Amino acid sequence: MQAKRWQSTVGREPIQSFVGALAGKHANKGVFITTSDFHKNALDYAKGVTHKIILIRGQRLAELMIEHGIGVSTVRTIAIKRVDSDYFEEG
Repeated sequence: MQAKRWQSTVGREPIQSFVGALAGKHANKGVFITTSDFHKNALDYAKGVTHKIILIRGQRLAELMIEHGIGVSTVRTIAIKRVDSDYFEEG
């Protein structure tokens, strides 16, 4: 796994280096995370290699953090209530 806190788009070269590092460790799968986004050439390269490379861009990273409650805090909770229709029925 590799994570980059970048503002610029991640291109092919860092992904290619990552795949080389995986090969050096005899690994065939890897996850590359960035706080920014991936350039099209990086996405195309990751799809074309024999290694299984999962690319997680900033937007998806934020979604996963919210979903799993990691590095986030609740600011406000809203309760939505409805009237139970059977409450008014004669029993």
